[in-house]
Amino acid sequence: MDSKVVNLKLSNGLLVLLKEIHTAPLVSQWLWYRVGSRDEEPGITGASHWVEHMLFKGTEEFPGGVLDKAIARYGGFWNAMTYIDWTTYLETLPADKIDLALRFEADRMGNSTFDKDEVDSERTVIISERQGNENNPLFLLDEKMQAAAFQVHPYTHEVIGDMADLESMSREDLYTHYRAYYLPNNAVLAIAGDFETDKMLARIRELFDDIPAGDVPPRKARPEPKQTEERRLTVSGPGETTFLKASYHAPEGTDPDFFALTVLDSLLAGPSSLNMFGGGISNKTSRLYRALVERELTVSVSAGLQATIDPYLYNITMTVHPETSPEDVITALDKEIKRLFDTVAGADELARAVKQARALFAYGSESISNQAFWLGFAEMFGNYEWFQSYLDKLAEVSPQDVQRVAQKYLTPQNRVLGIYLPDNNN
Repeated sequence: MDSKVVNLKLSNGLLVLLKEIHTAPLVSQWLWYRVGSRDEEPGITGASHWVEHMLFKGTEEFPGGVLDKAIARYGGFWNAMTYIDWTTYLETLPADKIDLALRFEADRMGNSTFDKDEVDSERTVIISERQGNENNPLFLLDEKMQAAAFQVHPYTHEVIGDMADLESMSREDLYTHYRAYYLPNNAVLAIAGDFETDKMLARIRELFDDIPAGDVPPRKARPEPKQTEERRLTVSGPGETTFLKASYHAPEGTDPDFFALTVLDSLLAGPSSLNMFGGGISNKTSRLYRALVERELTVSVSAGLQATIDPYLYNITMTVHPETSPEDVITALDKEIKRLFDTVAGADELARAVKQARALFAYGSESISNQAFWLGFAEMFGNYEWFQSYLDKLAEVSPQDVQRVAQKYLTPQNRVLGIYLPDNNN
């Protein structure tokens, strides 16, 4: 994990991060673009996610379906993800086949075709995806809670977009979004694995150097005003299960409080992974598990804190036990939070929480694909030094730090509280 990282910018502004790892004959490549739902306005919500789909439809040099077959034949893996702050494309391949991924990413950075028939076909796919999400109680609850939590900032929108925009967006809207953000000077190319840096860099220059830079649109997100009172909402929909969610406004990934809040999360609900490819650790020693699950107030409890560009949310999600009520769960939740306010955590309990958070972070940073992930991901909201110092910063968190951030962030006036009631409970 401590191998030397080569960090440089090409003449067109593309940031290149390379990390040699010779433990297996594999190379993982991630190409990150600084564009996500944060960069969308009403009328084009969901555009970033839809553009991600369109980039799998091919270019003149690599028609749709060609890469799928080639990567499968080589035993490789590829995928893509869109989030609120970024979009990323990844390929993990045998080391002697990685040139295929390099060529393809260089080509689709500027040459994706956005055929109108393909756009129309994908509209049906994405609308169907959205309709499927609407059968998921937690999606319905999350969407309403994001809208309540963010009334000014574009984090208010779900990544998939609003149905009205999915039905009305044109091919020109999507292509304009693509050409505005898919620029070398708005991207980070992160590669880890079994290669020689000089040769890899020479090949990257060959393929990417001549792609012209452009004017990156300014990130125009307005700061969300400070919330001054608790916001509560109830959502009804399909299913048989009642859910409760508490979302607290939380600091951005580069805020010093982020690390203390990460330890608080581990103590309160069990550690959560920042790496979407990371594994999990049991939360049965956490305070909320003991207070809610063991006492049969909830069937499950989980929480999560994301590293983002702007302040986002610390989310606690609870599946309410059939024999209890959401109000009983809220009372028990508030009692545990008050314990954090009133009493400094014991040294042994805090040490366990720090150890679990550090272990989960380490587990999610070991493989070649995960190391390539971290190279680029950390640049989306901070820089690679943030990743390198993460474990040390967790170790520095004191019991007093945990109490302080609890008192600062976990207040009723700083949260949105949402209840999902299945239709058969009405």
